[in-house]
Amino acid sequence: MKTENKAFAHSTLLLWLIVGWAGFCLVPWYGIEDGFFGFEWLSDGYPFDPDYAPALFLILQGKKIWLASVVPFMILPVIALFRIKSDPVFGKVLVVCGALGFGILLGQGFIIGLKGWQFGWLEQLFGPLGDRQFGMGYGALFMASAFLFIFTQGIAARGAVNGDVFVVSSIGFVVTIVAIFVFFPIISMLLSAFIGEDKAYSISVFIDKITDNRLWSLSCITGGQKCGAAWNSFALAVLVGITTTVLGLAFALVVTRTGFRYKKLLRAMSVLPIITPPFVIGLAIILLFGLSGSFTVFFSDLFGFQPTRWVYGLPGILIAQILAFTPIAFLVMIGVVEGVSPSMEEASQTLRANKWETFVNVSLPLMRPGIANAFLLGFIESMADFGNPLVLGGNFDVLSTEIFYAIVGAQYDQARAASIALVLLFFTLAAFYAQRFWLGKKSYTTMTGKGDSGVYSQLPSRVSKPVFLIVAAWTAFTLLIYAMIFYGSFVELWGVNNTLTFKHYITAFSARIGEHGIHWTGSAWDSFWTTLKIAGISAPLTAAVGLVTAYLLTRQNFAGKNAFEFGTMLSFAIPGTVIGVSYILAFNVPPLELTGTGIILVISFVFRNMPVGVRAGIASMTQLDKSLDESSLTLGANSWQTFINVILPLLKPAILAALVYSFVRAMTAISAVIFLVSAEYNMATSYIIGRVENNDYGLAIAYSTSLIAVMLTVVALMQLIVGKTKIGRRSGQSGAKP
Repeated sequence: MKTENKAFAHSTLLLWLIVGWAGFCLVPWYGIEDGFFGFEWLSDGYPFDPDYAPALFLILQGKKIWLASVVPFMILPVIALFRIKSDPVFGKVLVVCGALGFGILLGQGFIIGLKGWQFGWLEQLFGPLGDRQFGMGYGALFMASAFLFIFTQGIAARGAVNGDVFVVSSIGFVVTIVAIFVFFPIISMLLSAFIGEDKAYSISVFIDKITDNRLWSLSCITGGQKCGAAWNSFALAVLVGITTTVLGLAFALVVTRTGFRYKKLLRAMSVLPIITPPFVIGLAIILLFGLSGSFTVFFSDLFGFQPTRWVYGLPGILIAQILAFTPIAFLVMIGVVEGVSPSMEEASQTLRANKWETFVNVSLPLMRPGIANAFLLGFIESMADFGNPLVLGGNFDVLSTEIFYAIVGAQYDQARAASIALVLLFFTLAAFYAQRFWLGKKSYTTMTGKGDSGVYSQLPSRVSKPVFLIVAAWTAFTLLIYAMIFYGSFVELWGVNNTLTFKHYITAFSARIGEHGIHWTGSAWDSFWTTLKIAGISAPLTAAVGLVTAYLLTRQNFAGKNAFEFGTMLSFAIPGTVIGVSYILAFNVPPLELTGTGIILVISFVFRNMPVGVRAGIASMTQLDKSLDESSLTLGANSWQTFINVILPLLKPAILAALVYSFVRAMTAISAVIFLVSAEYNMATSYIIGRVENNDYGLAIAYSTSLIAVMLTVVALMQLIVGKTKIGRRSGQSGAKP
């Protein structure tokens, strides 16, 4: 038995040693031109060709000698295999080897680049290097991963987080990837806020830009024309956060607490806006309410008033963002509303409380985590939104478009863009801590692991009637918007020549069968397949990272937990335009050369959308009693088994929310994609924007309509695969029919 336990305790260490040595001896150390998923190197001079050689073969050829410096730190951990975990030497060896190995590997990447030494003082100190190195590839990735998890296993062996290897490794993994793919690019971008016209760092330059009157002016209140972009963005975000939260709660109540017959249709309708490129909704709003829009012309003729441009500015952006972001609130709220225990509502009514008192004093307070998270996500989404303000902004300046114009406009002022990003981050963090303060330290647990035989209480009439009215009005308006989009894809030239035609679909998606199979001859196929592949890869990765992070935040206590949560939410607080530009600046040179590849698109989507998985997971896990974990651990399961077999099956709404949101956002993202696409990896949204810029609106709308159909199909499949949470409740009528 002792030998068995020893073998089990060291199996993880042995696995990572094998991974590390495989990276050093078997696979290309540096990135290859064929891309991360290209394997032509296996038959093209491997392993002796320097472009494809593993580190071992490079060293044997007398090249890249500095790579040998990591070898001792992969040899020494072998000693730990012959030590028991309780031996202090075991933990010390792993911590030292993991930390030094990872640090040296990272240091090599930063100090030696495409032209040799990255810093002039190193060349003066050691002389010209006479060699260079490219971005890291498979080999460096494998070895860096091995060093990281050797380090975390050593930390666990020394007693961190009760010595739980899975928890410590998860924390180390999330911290590392967030540091590399969130903090490093953003810091690279924000450092430019201190750079003046002479390319030198200056605090006065930063102060001048961050206190610019164009950001903080309140002239719209004191009689001037307009307020600063910072106040505009804040006011808009608060309105959007409140409105989308109310709408999301209304949809969740109708779906879970009423006998409405068409709940599945309502779920599909609620998801429609989020699977549509934002500028398409903006265009439909303009065609309805613009100066020559259908509604504007109709009512101006009917009542004889002069048409105005009222839709451009705050009203238009507000309408578009409410349409786009309400589904996010719904996806968060549905899991929380479903998680409220019916037995608690029954207990309230047994104590002679009426339906209204039960809803206000029992049900609604238990939904506070979902309400707070839905508002936070709506607020952050509004602050970071770029597409809707670009189309409908008019003279209403917001922070995201100001950043965009500072970067791609004639001024090309990276310092101003970075300064504005700091202002945006301030507002986002303020909302984050306000949410934390409102929730406080109260418990919202409603699912304890015991069978719940309750039946959901009917909504009081003073709630059900307004809820149905709100949902019906929102659904009707959404249908109108999509009717305009669908109709526009079949007309020759929208607003000018309304002759019906299929030519836009034929141009985009034509295909023919030839001698060698199907030939995709349509102009949109390349971007379509690329988008589908990138979204399909990024969605499960986003959900996995988000839910693991939520598990760590809700179920574990460790040092630096608040900073950890801040780091996971940071990417959501930065506009996509800044994410795109910062990724170009950070990953265009060694040690991570990713620009122009599909990997950089996947990474940007994972870390841009990860906070939704985190917040959805937190909102749902808050309602799971920790006794579930304790019972599993008491019965001999470890943390990994508990997470997989106990926690995840109860988080199906959160899993579905993370999968759906990350997939559709990858399919419809605009701001970051504009900067990161390449000729080989062109995304659907960048293709559509190109058609809009060429005034080919019919083709752009036809492509968007096709994307909507594809995403609806994929979302339905995801829901079928993930399924629903089953918590042992009685079947019964859950409300009166409308």
